[in-house]
Amino acid sequence: MSRFAPAARLLGIRTLIAVPVTLAVSAAMFAIASLSPFDPLAVYLGDNYQSATLSQREAVRAAYGTDVSWYTAWWRWTGELFTGDLGWSSTQSQSVAAVLTQRMPFTLGLSAAALIAATLIAVTLGALAGMRRGGVLDKVCSVLSAVFASVPPFVVSLVLVAVLAVGLGLFPASGARSPGDPYTVGGLVGHGLLPFVALTISQVPWLLLTTRAAVVDTAGSDAVRAARARGIHGWALLEGHIVPSSIAPTLALLGTRLPEVIAGAAVVETVFGWPGVAAVLVESASALDFSLLAALTVGAALAVLLGSALSDAAATALDPRIGMRA
Repeated sequence: MSRFAPAARLLGIRTLIAVPVTLAVSAAMFAIASLSPFDPLAVYLGDNYQSATLSQREAVRAAYGTDVSWYTAWWRWTGELFTGDLGWSSTQSQSVAAVLTQRMPFTLGLSAAALIAATLIAVTLGALAGMRRGGVLDKVCSVLSAVFASVPPFVVSLVLVAVLAVGLGLFPASGARSPGDPYTVGGLVGHGLLPFVALTISQVPWLLLTTRAAVVDTAGSDAVRAARARGIHGWALLEGHIVPSSIAPTLALLGTRLPEVIAGAAVVETVFGWPGVAAVLVESASALDFSLLAALTVGAALAVLLGSALSDAAATALDPRIGMRA
């Protein structure tokens, strides 16, 4: 049997489980959103909200579909979803597919880049710190991780804006391009550097500490002591024996912390005015824009399920002895 067969079977089972879980999450979103104290008509009518008559308000409710129960709205949305129609965003005045097409690449690009960078930094420093337990690098990494783990992403973002953007003027303070300019690779990199740094910093501490703890435990195992007795030391010991045996906890943490990455990205986007989904998420929630809110909520749920499944599958493929079950 191929070493990847257990991982493939795990992914298949998780895929089947994801369908009812996603439907349940979407239904819960509609139910919770219906309890919102915000009146969506205040958004739709704007300044005319106070002067609108009862018949005008009812007409607007019927036009935007806010006059039906949450389960009726959910059933309609689910039926349209299976036909490939994500619905119409009443707050953005365009289809949900168009909103996601325009904004999702900014969020996914920022989140993916920050998560990859944070993983590389955390695994490298965590492994080196764990191999030199009690050394200078270990103490520095532990102290900095504890400090940054206690600092919310919006605080890191505000500090970066105040110091590097406003104080020193080295980077743009907001947006993804200069006013009136088209989107360019250089503009995206220049405007996105500070949000990228802020989100990366918020993800490094726990990944680093988890990797360090796993390396410390593995370094004291019988298998590693036997490898040292055979004359294996340094990078060969770290790469060939310690990292493969200690990577599973880091992979598991990556899967379970995806909600924090998504939430952190939303906060960072808000501070830096990054044109991702954060702004429309808040607006859709306050205006009960069910179609857009449901798409964003389900997308976040699918990201968490996919991340957890991939991390578990990767751990099973790296170490078949785990025997992980779905």
